[in-house]
Amino acid sequence: MKLSIVFKEVEKHAAAETEVKRCAEKLEKFLKSFEPDLVQLHCVFSRVPRTEEIAISVNLTLPTGTFHSTAKSKHLRSSCKAAFAEMQTQMKKHLAHLRKEHEWKRKRPREAALV
Repeated sequence: MKLSIVFKEVEKHAAAETEVKRCAEKLEKFLKSFEPDLVQLHCVFSRVPRTEEIAISVNLTLPTGTFHSTAKSKHLRSSCKAAFAEMQTQMKKHLAHLRKEHEWKRKRPREAALV
């Protein structure tokens, strides 16, 4: 996985980089079926001037699609966790669609048919 981290109007933190790398490792378990060179993760940290919050924008590019998530918080770590949690739910939904789980889902029998 290609990883790039950008800091806009935020001082560069080693803690932010380690948090992003830790969250990226969690995402990698979903990305085993993709070629590692084709997967790109781009994170942008920026400061919201009015509220003094830290915003993170995460873009994940795969051969089958592109995903985007954002989060804002006063603490860098909590904004990072929220953005990657949203990215993880998007990945689960996308992989289920690729496996065509919606076609295999069994429909409930009608109650009238059971009686």
